[in-house]
Amino acid sequence: MALAVVGGGRRSGKSRYALALASAHGPKLGFIATLRPDDEESAQKVERARDERGAEFMTVEEPLAIAELIEARASVFDSVVIDDLTLWVSNLVMAGRTDEEVEQEANRLIELARNCKSEIVVVTSDVDFGFPMDPEPSRQFRRLAGLVNRLAAEAASRLYWMVFGVPKRIR
Repeated sequence: MALAVVGGGRRSGKSRYALALASAHGPKLGFIATLRPDDEESAQKVERARDERGAEFMTVEEPLAIAELIEARASVFDSVVIDDLTLWVSNLVMAGRTDEEVEQEANRLIELARNCKSEIVVVTSDVDFGFPMDPEPSRQFRRLAGLVNRLAAEAASRLYWMVFGVPKRIR
């Protein structure tokens, strides 16, 4: 089908809009959550997100192997939301993946998403600018998140940027 990318800053309404986009493609809905509920704040965020999605979405929590999930299971859904691509990159960096490994995995995911029978809707976040004196893992994350966001945007048939809760279609 197609790949849609929804980007924006924190709390801009990206996830809510991605859910609406996915819901327009049929009743069989999947959701891949990349956030690791490692602390109380993250656990609360996961719970709020589950409540917001409701029972309509079958949710799989997977911080690393999202390409494998798309390959193995996405075709049984009308649409699948991946939330959040930026967190996924962070998880890969924290797992010790090299730049080349992250880029290779991102290319694999994007190619699978573009050629999937289901509509794939990817949520991603702005990575800001950071400071050049940040520690190397932070610089690696920003470098890779920016690259993966660009690759996803280039491959997307539909591209949206959320501004204060309002979706702006770029392509």
